[in-house]
Amino acid sequence: MKYFGEGLSEIHKELNQIIRKADQIAEAKGMFLQLHAKLHLSVVSNTELNEVDALVGDLINNEYSIMPTVKDETIAWVLWHIARIEDITMSVLVSGEEQLFNDEWKQKINSPITDTGNALSDDEIINLSKSLVKQELLCYRNEVGKRTRRIVGNLTPDDMKREVSSHGLDKILQEGGVTNQEGSLWLLDFWGKKDVAGILLMPSTRHVMLHLNDCCTWKEFFRSKKNFYRS
Repeated sequence: MKYFGEGLSEIHKELNQIIRKADQIAEAKGMFLQLHAKLHLSVVSNTELNEVDALVGDLINNEYSIMPTVKDETIAWVLWHIARIEDITMSVLVSGEEQLFNDEWKQKINSPITDTGNALSDDEIINLSKSLVKQELLCYRNEVGKRTRRIVGNLTPDDMKREVSSHGLDKILQEGGVTNQEGSLWLLDFWGKKDVAGILLMPSTRHVMLHLNDCCTWKEFFRSKKNFYRS
């Protein structure tokens, strides 16, 4: 069942059809920014309140760390995961900049890790979720979203077809954006097969849509059930 983003998949399909067409670059960028705005808190795009505002607006601290079933993660893990992936892919692979995330952000968020969290065990996910300073995590994700919007605004038609660089992938590994664990390292191969348009279509949009839908599902679950897997 779909809990988040009614109509966003249709916008994403339209974007997929035009994103590499040079004569539709302005329309494609506008469509991306429209979609992206719905995937972040409204403060990121200065638009009206949306489903992300509703998702996190009334969460209490312990609800960020609930793992509803054995196959699930937590809302805190998701917010960390999607923020880190968007920062890594947009900053390093698309624009060739330094990541927004640095030692200062790590300290403010109180994160024990620097990578995307793909290879964490259930215990590690729970520990991460409890450690993170949720308001600082949200602030970090807001800044990542604002940077993405600036980057996309400056993209050219040629940029959209530009392949991800091996230098950028090496940099991500060296800086701890991914780890040498099998459950994390595969990301470099996955991203390495994409062009810039592919990065915009997956990590920055489709990937986020799927994870936010999970979060809305989990929120309804743990607010309507007395028992859940971990917290």
